[in-house]
Amino acid sequence: MPDPSRTATGRTYAGLFLVTLATLMYEVLLTRIFSVTLWYHYAFMAISVALFGMTVGALLVYLLPARFPQEGAKRQLAWSALLFSAALVASFAAQVHIPIPSHRSAFLGMLVPIYLVTSVPFTLSGVCVSLALTRFPAQVSALYAVDLAGAAAGCFLLIAVLGVTDGPTAVIVIAALAGVGAALFAAEAASTTLTRATLASAAALALFAGANGMLAAHQSAPLRLTWVKGARDAPALYEKWNSFSRVTVAGAPADPRPPFGWGLSTALPPGFRIPQLVLRVDASAFTVLTAFDGTLGRLGYLKYDVTNIAHYIRGNAKVLVIGAGGGRDILSALVFGQRSVVAVELNKNILDALNRRFGEFSGHLDRNPRVAFVNDEARSYIAREPARYDIIQLSLVDTAAATAAGAYVMAENSVYTEEAWALFLDRLTPGGVLTVTRWFVGTRPGEMYRATALAAAALKRVGVTHPRDHLVIVKPAFAHRLGTTPYAAATLLVGKAPFSEKDLATLETVARRLRFDLVLTPRSSSDATFAALASGRTPDQAAGALSINLAPPTDDSPFFFNLLRLRDVFHKDRWSGGTEYFTSDAVVILGVLLLLVIALTLACIAGPLILTGRRTAARGTLPLLVYFASIGVGFMMVEISQMQRLTIFLGHPTYGLSVVLSALLVSSGAGSLFTQRLNLVGPTRPSVIRLSLLVGLLGAFGALTPCALGVFDGAPTPERIAVAALLLFPIGLGMGMAFPLGMRVAAARDGAATPWLWGINGATSVCASVLAVAVAMTAGISAAYWNGVVCYGIAAAAFAWAVHAPGAGAESRPPAYAGRAGAPQVVGAAAGAAHGPIA
Repeated sequence: MPDPSRTATGRTYAGLFLVTLATLMYEVLLTRIFSVTLWYHYAFMAISVALFGMTVGALLVYLLPARFPQEGAKRQLAWSALLFSAALVASFAAQVHIPIPSHRSAFLGMLVPIYLVTSVPFTLSGVCVSLALTRFPAQVSALYAVDLAGAAAGCFLLIAVLGVTDGPTAVIVIAALAGVGAALFAAEAASTTLTRATLASAAALALFAGANGMLAAHQSAPLRLTWVKGARDAPALYEKWNSFSRVTVAGAPADPRPPFGWGLSTALPPGFRIPQLVLRVDASAFTVLTAFDGTLGRLGYLKYDVTNIAHYIRGNAKVLVIGAGGGRDILSALVFGQRSVVAVELNKNILDALNRRFGEFSGHLDRNPRVAFVNDEARSYIAREPARYDIIQLSLVDTAAATAAGAYVMAENSVYTEEAWALFLDRLTPGGVLTVTRWFVGTRPGEMYRATALAAAALKRVGVTHPRDHLVIVKPAFAHRLGTTPYAAATLLVGKAPFSEKDLATLETVARRLRFDLVLTPRSSSDATFAALASGRTPDQAAGALSINLAPPTDDSPFFFNLLRLRDVFHKDRWSGGTEYFTSDAVVILGVLLLLVIALTLACIAGPLILTGRRTAARGTLPLLVYFASIGVGFMMVEISQMQRLTIFLGHPTYGLSVVLSALLVSSGAGSLFTQRLNLVGPTRPSVIRLSLLVGLLGAFGALTPCALGVFDGAPTPERIAVAALLLFPIGLGMGMAFPLGMRVAAARDGAATPWLWGINGATSVCASVLAVAVAMTAGISAAYWNGVVCYGIAAAAFAWAVHAPGAGAESRPPAYAGRAGAPQVVGAAAGAAHGPIA
């Protein structure tokens, strides 16, 4: 008769499903929270935190065998899940109350405390998951599949939860779900007292979530954000969360003030006053909602804004606005009497604020017969719509405010690449103009330099031989300061055809009247670097002594906002002068995090051996060490590179994150489940063949996927999501088999060293979560992916070496070690990242 303590029932499966679901939801939610409370370039740290915490949880089970005996496994599952549930709320409350200094050097000192506080819930989840996957050896493949299925479901459930409530309340909802999982484990342990306690905890959290959500609507919730972007969070008239942003609106609707604008002329008459509300995305980037009663004369100040310079040379135009925001660009087109305006906005909450919640204030622009709003990702919308426009306008459209779900992994904007601008040029009428407003900082404006290089590259891509004839840059006087560095918004005009003499004469006349500077025209240039870039010289040649990266971004390297090369991170003189605006912070933080995770990885590998006195555990296991390290690094390289690539294809970081995670988790779970039968019987050769086929499959995926994505680039979002999931499923299925196959060999060869090998897999995954980003930034997304393929090639060779090395046991030997005290731990898709990123 089977030992009940070693047999998992349906309640164990259900409890594990809910715990891993909660773990995934919280990890993805953290990317959202970090984007609001910190800065967008810290959001990707959430993945590293989750991997680190769950690895530590698994190692605790290994290092403390007396506290985790087999006989009490089911009760331990309940307690660890209950503590995980409580830690979610407690850790989040502590995190949001940590004062966030605005200065870079001060904030770096807070990075480690934030990292450690945030990792506590993941550590407890890691304890729970590792117990579930090591104390029931006969069912480990099925349990692991449930683990991954729960994590995959969490991807989509979080999107639904954030659709109806705010971020802090979502944390409580996640904790309640984990509490239900604890109750299921307690019922399985047949402990009436513990079952009642866990049910009471889950019920209390559910009530707390409801109360917090209702109070959040009135800005009085007990659990709420306290510090955002280095300052205390201010009350707002409106606050709405979704899976990729927090939108707030603040201000006095009845208080007329001088109009706001980043690029207003100093020639603007002083009499203009109008009520405006500030719409902020993730407490950083903002636009304004302007009071509009149908009287365009009150908006005459918009003719003094450099962002609207294109309207002076293209009248009676069809205008496409990318990023509707608060409607300012739409009002500008109406003020200039343009024929029609199509405004594309990805964020539904922004459109709801503009046209519904504050529709009376903003004049219900959605009801204007000349205006059409489109809730879609701009690039895919333009790709599938054959319409041509006289003006396509991008005014400070970016993700520096974290309208994305993370940074570098998930946050770069798909509209700032050569491929995107070539598409925009194709959608212009023969005399059409692409107008792009970006920041002009100091005397060496790196961001505008790069925009110029990008424009020249896009023009060459569509067949233009003399790009400078198609380029004009206009800037106002500096009106703002970043520390001691002056800056203002400037506008780059990119003509599909060369600018005519009439166009240039009009621009010169308008510039004199509005006191704008013509920084670059086909006739003149006030800056030799702009002239060189516009003339087609390579960015490295044009940059001269500048230490910034001006290479035009492509879909394979879409990091428009990253002007600092990773190799220059620790050359302070190259990023401390203000030239790079705020973008250097992101790269500096990436470099610091890379060093941090390398140190943590080494600690996780060597620490257990030192603490247990088993320094000889690695003896004779070199092939397996290489194998588990390789699949840990390889999976993260593949996963993160596809998050980045599919962000471009799917049009938004949230889609890239959710689709990649869910597709790989589901398919990896299926692959793990497929190995359940193989764990009991079968020679070694088929397993070696399977891993070799996986390497070939990954190679085919890397070669063919860019073509497939190009075919469906203009498809509607649901179709693109389906295509992405179908493409990912086969490689996920193959990668899902790698980890269980390795554990078969490890069990047969040296069961005592297996926990250490599993720890190596988790630790290298933590390191690779940051390393993959660094590789993509330095050499491109495809380089990160192919590095992952190489890692799997190394893993296949190491596997063959391991199974044929002297002393290798029969592959069919059952994993009996898994039931002993101190047995190895699988940390689901987190520490065992051979299958996925979390859970």
